[in-house]
Amino acid sequence: MAVNLAPPDRAALAPVAGVELGFAEAGIRKRGGTDLMLVRIAPASRVAGVFTQNSFAAAPVQVCRDHLARGGAIRALVVNAGNANCGTGRQGLEAARRSCAAVAKALGVAPEEVLPFSTGVILEPLPAERIEAAVPRAVATLAPDHWAEAAQAIMTTDTVPKAVSRTVAIDGARVTVTGIAKGVGMLQPNMATMLAFVATDARVAPAPLGRMVREVAEASFNRVTVDGDTSTNDSFVLVATGQAAMGEIADERAPTYAALRAAVTEVAQALAQAIARDGEGATKFITVRVTGARDEAEAVRVAKAIAHSPLVKTAFFASDPNLGRLLMAIGNAGIADLDTAGVNLWLGDVQVIDRGGRAASYREEDGARVMKPAEITVRVGLGRGAAETTVWTCDLSYDYVKINAEYRT
Repeated sequence: MAVNLAPPDRAALAPVAGVELGFAEAGIRKRGGTDLMLVRIAPASRVAGVFTQNSFAAAPVQVCRDHLARGGAIRALVVNAGNANCGTGRQGLEAARRSCAAVAKALGVAPEEVLPFSTGVILEPLPAERIEAAVPRAVATLAPDHWAEAAQAIMTTDTVPKAVSRTVAIDGARVTVTGIAKGVGMLQPNMATMLAFVATDARVAPAPLGRMVREVAEASFNRVTVDGDTSTNDSFVLVATGQAAMGEIADERAPTYAALRAAVTEVAQALAQAIARDGEGATKFITVRVTGARDEAEAVRVAKAIAHSPLVKTAFFASDPNLGRLLMAIGNAGIADLDTAGVNLWLGDVQVIDRGGRAASYREEDGARVMKPAEITVRVGLGRGAAETTVWTCDLSYDYVKINAEYRT
């Protein structure tokens, strides 16, 4: 069960002018239900994306990169759940292209104007014929207010759909930002997340949109981890339809760029946190905050060393304030010149490490108390500078092993 994460309120998800979403049951996911999601994007929209750095990038990732590199319009997204179409060689590339062709034919656009995405089991052939058969049904459901249904259709082992919406005033106009995501395991993004799609009606030129998607990914999806493994299919796409009554954001130095980036980041961070809350088998949501680093990269290394450690994560599951595991993780972050005498650490409101050693005021019962709630904050002060960062993760429970042991059965 997800940690303090409710399904999205459909009424709270604001439509984005120029975006329609459809869904269908293609019969790819073993357990049934909708497993195909289609997005139709209005002409003149701008689209940018970032993708996994895993060397075994899935076939749809390869096709997406190719289509985006052409620099032409992107008019549709198609997503299947239940099969990752990864490790499938030429056959997989052909299946991804067949999916694009089916959507292109149904919508009257070119195949290279379609971006394909897949998520699910690796090394299994993608039954493209099922997608081809289901596309007309997905087209029939296209509507601006189907964000919740779209979030449901892209789930795999997720227990809760993930969708977030915000509206902000930019350049005198009301601007909407709405996004969906999926992902609960094999999750340590090295660019984005498992799958995430965010759309806005803001007007943004291609160059600043490309910069924004990278900056937002770094501040959100690259700050969440479930198990330390980077998926082969990670994709984060940002769509700007340009239908809001505002001037175009042509330069990242413009105040309007910062305002839109803040809104998109807020949506992306909420989605990233939802992913950690719904981590496979998660019983606790953990915020790891590192301050006093020399630079942000150093802060990220320390935060992720804590968030990745199986020993730390199992201690959180057990509500065991095992200080040795926390010190071990910080020391394993790879900071060669770290002066441990300057390190402080808090669990919730309890200081447990003071200048590199056990705090004189610390009591085991206080540590156990702050480890029991479903939400826990770990704060580390390195005492080396002014840089800081925050990473979100979850505990590692018995159910994580069970879910992954039975994932293909």
